[in-house]
Amino acid sequence: MDGGALPWMNSTLEIPRVGPSLRTLLVLGRVSNLPTVWSNCLAGWVISGGGPLFRFVLLCFGTTFLYVGGMFLNDAFDVDFDRQHRPERPVPSGAISLQAVWRWGFWWLLAGVVCLSLLGQATLVLALLLALFIILYDAIHKMFVLAPFIMALCRFLLVLVASAAAEMDITGLSVWTGLVLAAYILGLSFLARKEAVPGPLQYWPCVLLAAPVVLALVVNPGSNLGHAIVLCVVYGLWVVRSLRFTYWAPQINIGRSISSLLAGIVLVDLLSTGGLTGPQVVLFGVLFFLALLFQRFVPAT
Repeated sequence: MDGGALPWMNSTLEIPRVGPSLRTLLVLGRVSNLPTVWSNCLAGWVISGGGPLFRFVLLCFGTTFLYVGGMFLNDAFDVDFDRQHRPERPVPSGAISLQAVWRWGFWWLLAGVVCLSLLGQATLVLALLLALFIILYDAIHKMFVLAPFIMALCRFLLVLVASAAAEMDITGLSVWTGLVLAAYILGLSFLARKEAVPGPLQYWPCVLLAAPVVLALVVNPGSNLGHAIVLCVVYGLWVVRSLRFTYWAPQINIGRSISSLLAGIVLVDLLSTGGLTGPQVVLFGVLFFLALLFQRFVPAT
């Protein structure tokens, strides 16, 4: 017998890849932000009178699919940028193919539109608009300085979708709630751009973060005002705590501020509903906790 090693002993056994890992899919979908999507749905749903539980569950599934699809397409459109500046992202690192990301992204969007179409004609129209603006944002956000307005519009439409699915349909308060949320997203987004495009820090985006406080104080007069003030204080402390990492820390960490402010979307939604019942406060509290918890495992940005 030949004393030489057998061929199979000198070669490394290669296991064929069967598909992307679960973590790859979670990172692509930025699922740590999903509690804020559900929170937007809960706010629009509560403000417009709620309804049967199965409709709310279907609403959450539909908006989840739209969000995840948008995040997949975000990486697909940004692949050239990520190859240069964020090689650890799933596509540049080889964790998943670009073709698969395109395919997954559009399938998620289609699934979302189909789910929301089951809730009525109004939700279908709004879902189609939302999907359109999601694609538009993903396609141009790296080259268009005003792209944060499109992102803000997407969150505005998300609140309207939730309201349209509820018993009372879209109300004046749900529109104002969507606009205030859009203002918050706008401030957050312009602040986030400083992470990718270095330059002198500006304070004007912080002004937009005060919009939820104004709405809460206006729509909660009389006996509800005291409760609204308490919620405003909680919200204000969280915003200040978030901005500290950017404006008042020895070493600037804009990414940490953005992650914290993203979780704060849940507090914006709580303010918009007034949090007048114990179950509401508990539900929003759980979503806030989940947003922070998920960020420990999957990056929010």
